[in-house]
Amino acid sequence: MLGHPIGHSLSPVMHRAAYRALGLTDWVYEAIDVDVAELGQVLAGVDGSWAGLSLTMPLKRAVGAFLVDVSDLAQQVGAVNTVVVEDAGGSDGVRLHGYNTDVYGIIRALGEIGATELTGCVVLGGGATAASTLAAARDLGCGRPQVLVRSRDRAAHLGEAASRLGIEIDLGDLDAATAAWRIGALPEGSAVVSTLPAGAGDALAEDLAGAARGQLPALLDVCYDPWPTPLARAWSAAGGAAVGGFAMLVHQAEGQVRLMTGRRPPLEVMRTAGQAELDRRTGVPPGGAAHPTS
Repeated sequence: MLGHPIGHSLSPVMHRAAYRALGLTDWVYEAIDVDVAELGQVLAGVDGSWAGLSLTMPLKRAVGAFLVDVSDLAQQVGAVNTVVVEDAGGSDGVRLHGYNTDVYGIIRALGEIGATELTGCVVLGGGATAASTLAAARDLGCGRPQVLVRSRDRAAHLGEAASRLGIEIDLGDLDAATAAWRIGALPEGSAVVSTLPAGAGDALAEDLAGAARGQLPALLDVCYDPWPTPLARAWSAAGGAAVGGFAMLVHQAEGQVRLMTGRRPPLEVMRTAGQAELDRRTGVPPGGAAHPTS
């Protein structure tokens, strides 16, 4: 796994658990701290002994320059989080193929709280995960998601992604009043996806949760440590269903393992391993109360 910073990632424990469950005892998965400037040098050292790489920020867009091809979905979203290594044989070296499993992770996480079809969607934040959320919203039936951002200039890539996805977006300002109004106007069967970094949505929590008390849409908050976030806690207190980014992480990792191994790993084994690591970091004793993931 490549990214910067990388030390917090749960991917190593989940991938290793999947490999053990699949009997791939000689497979190794490591986290390597790499920034954009170092990416080319690291990829130059990849050979046929590698099966693939997971990528996190800030590399999901930068890696495209080093790939021989990119899946249609990753191209539409403009973000690659998975690279599959093909051994070209002999002096030809390797070929690197790019994919996106974040979209799959978002769809599956929303499905855990019953949001399997969307009549509407509000996306909070404008980064790479927001672009993946646009694809997820489209695939779940929402053709015009709303996106609330703090900087419209920095969100220009979302308009480009929407065009490639064949949808339109309704771009607005991310403030409590605007968010509360938009969420309160969502039709039944909608979802809110917060792609904001940890702490960034805390000030909005009560305003957002109170926007449609008694008829709140489903919420996916991509933050997972600590969980529940203030936003998810307020949401649940107001009667809404909420799921955290840990569920998204588990599902996207399962998708990565399938791409790299050609085999389907046991999802619950990966989930249990990731949760145990989260509990270890937060001091929950073995067998104690685990942090909820939804």
